[in-house]
Amino acid sequence: MKSFFVFTFDLLKVVLIAVAVIVPVRYFLVQPFFVKGASMEPTFEDGQYLVVDEISYRFSEPQRGEVIIFRYPLDPSQFYIKRIVGLPGETVEVDNGEVIIYNEQNPQGEKLEEAYLPRGVSTPFEGKQKLRDDEYYVMGDNRQASFDSRRWGPLKEDLIIGRAWLRLWPFGDLHIFEAPVYE
Repeated sequence: MKSFFVFTFDLLKVVLIAVAVIVPVRYFLVQPFFVKGASMEPTFEDGQYLVVDEISYRFSEPQRGEVIIFRYPLDPSQFYIKRIVGLPGETVEVDNGEVIIYNEQNPQGEKLEEAYLPRGVSTPFEGKQKLRDDEYYVMGDNRQASFDSRRWGPLKEDLIIGRAWLRLWPFGDLHIFEAPVYE
Protein backbone atom coordinates (compact mmCIF):
# COMPACT_ATOMS: atom_id res chain seq x y z
CA MET A 1 0.00 0.00 0.00
CA LYS A 2 2.87 2.37 0.80
CA SER A 3 4.39 1.85 -2.66
CA PHE A 4 1.05 2.82 -4.25
CA PHE A 5 1.09 6.18 -2.42
CA VAL A 6 4.74 6.77 -3.32
CA PHE A 7 3.97 5.96 -6.97
CA THR A 8 0.89 8.22 -6.94
CA PHE A 9 2.85 11.07 -5.30
CA ASP A 10 5.70 10.73 -7.84
CA LEU A 11 3.22 10.64 -10.72
CA LEU A 12 1.47 13.75 -9.41
CA LYS A 13 4.84 15.57 -9.18
CA VAL A 14 5.67 14.67 -12.79
CA VAL A 15 2.25 15.86 -13.99
CA LEU A 16 2.52 19.15 -12.06
CA ILE A 17 6.03 19.84 -13.37
CA ALA A 18 4.90 19.06 -16.93
CA VAL A 19 1.92 21.41 -16.60
CA ALA A 20 4.14 24.12 -15.07
CA VAL A 21 6.43 23.92 -18.11
CA ILE A 22 3.93 23.31 -20.93
CA VAL A 23 1.21 25.83 -20.03
CA PRO A 24 3.46 28.95 -20.09
CA VAL A 25 5.13 27.78 -23.31
CA ARG A 26 1.77 27.11 -24.98
CA TYR A 27 0.08 30.34 -23.91
CA PHE A 28 2.94 32.85 -23.99
CA LEU A 29 5.64 31.63 -26.38
CA VAL A 30 4.33 29.39 -29.16
CA GLN A 31 1.07 27.82 -30.19
CA PRO A 32 -0.08 25.40 -32.88
CA PHE A 33 -2.06 26.52 -35.91
CA PHE A 34 -3.70 24.50 -38.69
CA VAL A 35 -3.90 26.17 -42.08
CA LYS A 36 -7.45 26.14 -43.38
CA GLY A 37 -8.20 27.17 -46.95
CA ALA A 38 -6.26 28.10 -50.06
CA SER A 39 -5.56 31.82 -49.49
CA MET A 40 -1.83 31.31 -48.82
CA GLU A 41 -1.08 28.74 -51.52
CA PRO A 42 1.50 27.78 -52.64
CA THR A 43 3.43 28.93 -49.53
CA PHE A 44 1.02 27.22 -47.12
CA GLU A 45 -1.54 24.63 -48.08
CA ASP A 46 -4.78 23.51 -46.48
CA GLY A 47 -4.15 21.11 -43.59
CA GLN A 48 -0.56 22.05 -42.85
CA TYR A 49 0.41 22.31 -39.20
CA LEU A 50 2.37 25.39 -38.12
CA VAL A 51 3.97 26.60 -34.92
CA VAL A 52 3.29 30.29 -34.26
CA ASP A 53 5.93 32.45 -32.55
CA GLU A 54 4.00 34.61 -30.07
CA ILE A 55 6.95 36.22 -28.31
CA SER A 56 8.95 38.02 -31.05
CA TYR A 57 6.45 40.85 -31.42
CA ARG A 58 6.78 41.68 -27.73
CA PHE A 59 10.35 42.79 -28.49
CA SER A 60 10.15 43.92 -32.12
CA GLU A 61 7.64 45.16 -34.66
CA PRO A 62 6.18 42.96 -37.40
CA GLN A 63 8.08 43.34 -40.67
CA ARG A 64 6.96 43.49 -44.28
CA GLY A 65 6.84 40.04 -45.80
CA GLU A 66 6.32 38.14 -42.56
CA VAL A 67 3.42 35.71 -42.48
CA ILE A 68 1.26 36.33 -39.44
CA ILE A 69 -1.62 34.70 -37.62
CA PHE A 70 -4.26 37.13 -36.38
CA ARG A 71 -7.85 37.42 -35.25
CA TYR A 72 -10.14 38.32 -38.14
CA PRO A 73 -11.27 41.95 -37.55
CA LEU A 74 -14.93 41.31 -38.36
CA ASP A 75 -15.15 38.17 -36.18
CA PRO A 76 -12.32 37.90 -33.61
CA SER A 77 -13.26 34.29 -32.82
CA GLN A 78 -11.76 33.31 -36.20
CA PHE A 79 -8.02 33.13 -36.93
CA TYR A 80 -6.52 34.07 -40.29
CA ILE A 81 -3.09 33.66 -41.86
CA LYS A 82 -1.77 36.33 -44.26
CA ARG A 83 1.42 38.11 -45.31
CA ILE A 84 2.23 41.67 -44.19
CA VAL A 85 2.42 43.95 -47.21
CA GLY A 86 1.98 47.42 -45.71
CA LEU A 87 3.41 48.82 -42.47
CA PRO A 88 2.03 51.46 -40.09
CA GLY A 89 2.09 54.97 -41.53
CA GLU A 90 2.48 53.79 -45.13
CA THR A 91 0.07 54.02 -48.02
CA VAL A 92 -0.57 50.85 -50.01
CA GLU A 93 -1.85 51.08 -53.56
CA VAL A 94 -2.88 48.25 -55.84
CA ASP A 95 -2.81 49.42 -59.42
CA ASN A 96 -2.80 47.39 -62.62
CA GLY A 97 -2.01 44.18 -60.73
CA GLU A 98 0.96 45.61 -58.84
CA VAL A 99 1.40 46.60 -55.18
CA ILE A 100 2.96 50.03 -54.67
CA ILE A 101 4.19 51.26 -51.28
CA TYR A 102 4.39 54.96 -50.37
CA ASN A 103 6.42 55.88 -47.29
CA GLU A 104 9.11 58.32 -46.11
CA GLN A 105 11.83 56.51 -48.08
CA ASN A 106 9.67 56.36 -51.22
CA PRO A 107 7.30 59.34 -51.30
CA GLN A 108 6.72 58.80 -55.04
CA GLY A 109 5.92 55.14 -54.43
CA GLU A 110 7.85 51.97 -55.13
CA LYS A 111 6.62 48.74 -56.63
CA LEU A 112 6.81 45.92 -54.09
CA GLU A 113 8.97 43.09 -55.43
CA GLU A 114 7.27 39.95 -54.12
CA ALA A 115 9.66 37.10 -54.88
CA TYR A 116 7.59 34.74 -52.70
CA LEU A 117 4.71 34.85 -55.23
CA PRO A 118 4.72 32.47 -58.18
CA ARG A 119 5.76 33.99 -61.51
CA GLY A 120 2.99 35.75 -63.35
CA VAL A 121 0.74 36.29 -60.31
CA SER A 122 -0.86 39.69 -60.26
CA THR A 123 -2.94 41.31 -57.56
CA PRO A 124 -6.55 41.88 -58.60
CA PHE A 125 -8.00 45.06 -57.15
CA GLU A 126 -7.67 48.77 -57.70
CA GLY A 127 -7.39 51.05 -54.71
CA LYS A 128 -5.29 52.97 -52.25
CA GLN A 129 -5.22 52.74 -48.44
CA LYS A 130 -3.43 55.01 -45.95
CA LEU A 131 -2.47 53.10 -42.79
CA ARG A 132 -2.59 54.57 -39.29
CA ASP A 133 0.22 54.11 -36.76
CA ASP A 134 -1.32 50.87 -35.43
CA GLU A 135 -2.42 49.29 -38.73
CA TYR A 136 -1.00 46.77 -41.19
CA TYR A 137 -2.07 45.82 -44.69
CA VAL A 138 -2.16 42.05 -45.20
CA MET A 139 -2.72 39.85 -48.24
CA GLY A 140 -2.76 36.16 -49.00
CA ASP A 141 -0.17 34.77 -51.39
CA ASN A 142 -2.97 33.29 -53.50
CA ARG A 143 -4.15 36.72 -54.59
CA GLN A 144 -7.08 35.36 -56.60
CA ALA A 145 -8.57 33.45 -53.64
CA SER A 146 -7.64 35.54 -50.61
CA PHE A 147 -10.11 37.44 -48.45
CA ASP A 148 -7.80 40.10 -46.99
CA SER A 149 -7.18 43.83 -46.45
CA ARG A 150 -8.31 44.54 -50.00
CA ARG A 151 -11.82 43.53 -48.91
CA TRP A 152 -12.08 44.35 -45.18
CA GLY A 153 -9.40 47.03 -44.73
CA PRO A 154 -6.33 47.42 -42.54
CA LEU A 155 -5.50 45.07 -39.68
CA LYS A 156 -5.15 46.60 -36.21
CA GLU A 157 -1.89 45.64 -34.49
CA ASP A 158 -3.63 44.37 -31.36
CA LEU A 159 -5.30 41.57 -33.39
CA ILE A 160 -1.94 40.00 -34.32
CA ILE A 161 -1.25 36.74 -32.46
CA GLY A 162 2.21 36.02 -33.84
CA ARG A 163 4.21 35.04 -36.89
CA ALA A 164 4.35 31.73 -38.69
CA TRP A 165 7.64 30.33 -37.48
CA LEU A 166 7.81 26.62 -38.23
CA ARG A 167 5.92 24.21 -40.49
CA LEU A 168 5.81 20.84 -38.72
CA TRP A 169 3.39 18.92 -40.90
CA PRO A 170 3.71 17.35 -43.34
CA PHE A 171 7.18 16.26 -42.22
CA GLY A 172 8.49 16.34 -45.79
CA ASP A 173 7.77 20.09 -45.85
CA LEU A 174 9.40 20.92 -42.49
CA HIS A 175 10.57 24.52 -42.74
CA ILE A 176 11.56 27.50 -40.57
CA PHE A 177 10.21 30.81 -41.93
CA GLU A 178 11.91 34.19 -41.98
CA ALA A 179 10.77 37.46 -43.51
CA PRO A 180 11.83 37.90 -47.13
CA VAL A 181 14.46 40.49 -47.96
CA TYR A 182 13.29 43.27 -50.26
CA GLU A 183 15.77 45.02 -52.54
